[in-house]
Amino acid sequence: MSVTTIVSFALLYWALDRGGPAERCHRTARENAFFFPQMQTPELAPDGRLPEFPDYLYLGFTNATAFSPTDVMLASHRAKMAMMLQELLSLGVLVLVVSRAINILH
Repeated sequence: MSVTTIVSFALLYWALDRGGPAERCHRTARENAFFFPQMQTPELAPDGRLPEFPDYLYLGFTNATAFSPTDVMLASHRAKMAMMLQELLSLGVLVLVVSRAINILH
């Protein structure tokens, strides 16, 4: 897990969801790639708040550390493939670090 990977995938998720930030800003957003808790339960966000970049950063962090989205539902195939790629990269880095540590001990 690296900060670069987390931020890179947060930016990717931000760009994938509802057509990207430009379409969301102009209110021409397409379908959701992710469903965040505040979108699924209006009582959690009574002001109608939609996800912003920190929400996608949190998604990238939890996906890299837990190898799964913790509270976000995936709605599109592109989002699922991006999440799977991040999980594979995070797992690969973990395997390399552990194998290097084992190699140093021997």
